[in-house]
Amino acid sequence: MTFIPRLFVQTVLFALAQMWANKVRSVLTCLGIIIGVWAIASVIAFMGGLQGFVMNEVEAFGAKKVFIWGYRPDELDGKVDWRSVRMGPDDAEALRKNAKSLSHVTMVAGRGMPVRSAEVTLQSVEVTGIQPDWHDIEKNYPVAGRPISSIDEEEARQIVVINKLAVDELRLPNDGVNSYIYIKDRRFLVVGVIEPKVIKLSNDRVESECYIPYSTFTQMSRWRWPQVVAEMKSAEGAEETRAEVAFVLRQARGLRPEWPNTFRVEFVQEFLKVVKNLGKGLTLAAGVLVGIALLVGGIGIMNIMLVSVSERTREIGLRKSVGANPLVILLQFLIEAIILCMSGGAIGLILAQATTVAMQEVPRMLGDKAPVDLSAAAIPMWAVILSFGFSAGVGVVFGMWPAIKAARLDPIEALRHE
Repeated sequence: MTFIPRLFVQTVLFALAQMWANKVRSVLTCLGIIIGVWAIASVIAFMGGLQGFVMNEVEAFGAKKVFIWGYRPDELDGKVDWRSVRMGPDDAEALRKNAKSLSHVTMVAGRGMPVRSAEVTLQSVEVTGIQPDWHDIEKNYPVAGRPISSIDEEEARQIVVINKLAVDELRLPNDGVNSYIYIKDRRFLVVGVIEPKVIKLSNDRVESECYIPYSTFTQMSRWRWPQVVAEMKSAEGAEETRAEVAFVLRQARGLRPEWPNTFRVEFVQEFLKVVKNLGKGLTLAAGVLVGIALLVGGIGIMNIMLVSVSERTREIGLRKSVGANPLVILLQFLIEAIILCMSGGAIGLILAQATTVAMQEVPRMLGDKAPVDLSAAAIPMWAVILSFGFSAGVGVVFGMWPAIKAARLDPIEALRHE
């Protein structure tokens, strides 16, 4: 029973000795495996970090958000006026009361308007009409002052919540709260200041923003195309929420059974699915390219093993003439090929880990200037196991022919080899 383990250990040590005796040749032979494993492990780590970044950005944007806006299908052209399909406060109220899967609902409409303070005039600032639930949906509460309340909405008060950038650009005193600004020549009291929301997934530059009660906004802008923004109670069950929203709005709008919906419903969750599918597609494409690299590396392993068999023909003949089992000869060359491949896989993983650490450090060095935060990048354990398993598989597949050739050598012919 001790013969087989001892034979295996001796074979492994002999293979390592052969690799050490031909260090440069061994490294060059493993180069295809090194590059292949390095590439696949780095791509997997990159995609993991990218998905983590996207998930964090979506969480900041609102993973449970639902967007609903008016839409007139072609079938209803001439039957329904486009103004009647616009979202309105009645639609939002119907959803607020009857859609049990939604926790918060707000009307949202925006338009660029001139805004001025006592010192500065800004020609076009995004002014958005919102309802009180907006703060809960966006998770954006005032850092100074107070949010827009239901009383503000009911009485269409001329109050405004602005972001910090607007405070600076309008040169408002202190934190801006209790200052007065003019929006389209209407005087508004600043009651709150919020943080500007930065979404790295968007290329939009952070700008000054003003938020006023939706009822006040409707008095200031005739031409608008509002939408309802809602938040689901749970991030799961988007299709159930879609069905419930459709049922409530069709009832509220009195649509005929044969008529299509006069609204559209979209979820942030659907964007996440697209990102995940894209990640899988990119990983698969990278896997194909890496597979080609590993194939080339495997061919290199096979070639060098054939050269090794040719160089050691007399040695093989001598061993067989003194009674070496052909299976032992086969095992020796096969293990040598496997060790070459697994050594290449180990070096590739070390390089991939160094690359992953570099990915993690870039956001820390560049800060907010980093286009993508890959601090969550990591090589998962399954990728490590896959890399070693694939490397060993390449060694077995491409080392088998040289090993069989060595095992089948005729000892007399081998001893005659020059």
